[in-house]
Amino acid sequence: MLYRILVDLVVLLHLAYMVFAIFGGLLVLRWWRLAWLHLPAVVWAALVELYVRYCPLTPLENRLRALAGERTYEGGFIAHYITPSLYPPGLEPWMQDTLGTLLVICYAVIYVVAWRLHQRRKREGGSG
Repeated sequence: MLYRILVDLVVLLHLAYMVFAIFGGLLVLRWWRLAWLHLPAVVWAALVELYVRYCPLTPLENRLRALAGERTYEGGFIAHYITPSLYPPGLEPWMQDTLGTLLVICYAVIYVVAWRLHQRRKREGGSG
């Protein structure tokens, strides 16, 4: 029972991290200081995705699953949980690269806007 709870906690932590890495930049528009937490999260997520292929939380989850007597899975968290839900069959690697590039461009724009908002708030005497 304890291992099953720990598996669920690891999955929730993993999912929360992904959501923050993907959407956290939007929070930076409001709270500029959050960039100090969001940027490292995005860099780590990109490095894992580009070079490691799966996050170190995945082996931990699988180990806890084995201890709980459950089936483990091959590959990474994204391949197991997210890919079947978000990526349609036949999605080519070049399409994934294009989507990734668009995400980077969107976040570059968001961070430029967030920086300008931050600078304006500073000039107007607000915090952020």
